[in-house]
Amino acid sequence: MPDLLLLGLIGGLTLLLLLTLLAFAGYSGLLAGVTVSAGSPPIRNVTVAYKFHVGPYGETGPLFTESCSISPRLRSIAVYYDNPHMVPPEKCRCAVGSILSEGEESPSPELIRLYQKFGFKVFCFPAPSHVVTATFPYTTPLSIWLVPRRVHPALDAYIKERKLCAHPRLEIYQQDQIYFMCPLARQGDFYVPEVKETERKSRGPAEANDALVDGTGADTMSDTSSVSLELGPGSRDTSAATLSPGMSPSRGWDDGDTRSEHSYSESGASGSSFEELDLEGEGALGEPRLSPETEPLGAPKWPREPSTPEKGEE
Repeated sequence: MPDLLLLGLIGGLTLLLLLTLLAFAGYSGLLAGVTVSAGSPPIRNVTVAYKFHVGPYGETGPLFTESCSISPRLRSIAVYYDNPHMVPPEKCRCAVGSILSEGEESPSPELIRLYQKFGFKVFCFPAPSHVVTATFPYTTPLSIWLVPRRVHPALDAYIKERKLCAHPRLEIYQQDQIYFMCPLARQGDFYVPEVKETERKSRGPAEANDALVDGTGADTMSDTSSVSLELGPGSRDTSAATLSPGMSPSRGWDDGDTRSEHSYSESGASGSSFEELDLEGEGALGEPRLSPETEPLGAPKWPREPSTPEKGEE
């Protein structure tokens, strides 16, 4: 009789543990549906402080931790430029940091200097008219582990099926949600200057010069795509811009110059424009944007694909 009681107790505890693990996985997003749609972006034009990283996406966790430690109340953002399934991990490029301001709001000069003190650069991303977007719960470290297994395959399938040109891939971390965004327009304005430099180095001097001229002989590096910004108050351009005082204006690229051999844009196959896309209902264009006043999680955000159930990226 005591043996049966002991076995029953062990069985009950085992069942309770399994139910607890299942509940934890469900809370982390294991059972959450992933809905991918095309519509307006979840954020407006933003000013970000970032650090550029070349290497496995799973190694960018310290960058999230560093940016969050400077100002925990700010939302974290990551921009991934290469498809990790096609590019060697040591060559994958991304930018990781924090959103300093959104919309018409200008970032604080003190905040800019603080991030620059720790080696971050400041850049502006525009608000594209249309994007491919999705959301996923951000509740536990397991949520990040699930992202490359649940969200990115869904994004890849959506983009490939509709033959869209959607790149790069952005992740915005706010409260208990991760917002994913793949621009369908103005993609070149989402490429930080370091990506341009890596493209030039990989192409070589001759190919880099040829890339600046399109088929008609026109310069594809538009001077209007990015401007320098002062630290003091004033108007802000919504296109890509550097914010380093005293630096000469950085120059944006057109789509042809930004897409590497195995960038996320290759998921688009023929690269259809967003004008050819049949947007999924009015709700896609009417989804609420992220509120800049909403307080994000103060805990460090980790990107895709970790080796352990920590926050990692694809």
